[in-house]
Amino acid sequence: MSRREEYEQQTETLLMPIVTGFGFELVDVEYVKEAGTWYLRAYIDKPGGITVDDCENVSRAFSDILDEKDYIEDSYIFEVSSPGLGRPLKKEKDFQRNLGEEVELRTFRAIDKQKEFAGILHAFDKETVTLAYEDDTTQTFERNNIALIRLALDF
Repeated sequence: MSRREEYEQQTETLLMPIVTGFGFELVDVEYVKEAGTWYLRAYIDKPGGITVDDCENVSRAFSDILDEKDYIEDSYIFEVSSPGLGRPLKKEKDFQRNLGEEVELRTFRAIDKQKEFAGILHAFDKETVTLAYEDDTTQTFERNNIALIRLALDF
């Protein structure tokens, strides 16, 4: 496990009781470097959406724990936010909640000269994701070839 993954996992473990205590869902945690600065980000959600005050409450509650545990070696900025409309599907509960919904899927490697697909999330398991198309066909993708899968955004 990489250092980044360890930081994300430890953050998720420590943050989960705080987030659920507020009645929210912890959607994701990421530790990324952008323009030379490290960011530790927690994405939270609730029915009806997350407010700025919700993010602030979680941030304040977790800041003391971050200072006390001091498990991240680098200097970083901690952020709490909503996952937004283009939220990726990562966890089993994300896939379960969105069965039957239209999704966009991008692959790492081209399949029949194509890397982007859109269809209805028809089925999934630990190794695969299956999309259904309007012509009543389906296509199954290996999860290790999926770069991104998220709800389709219709404007």
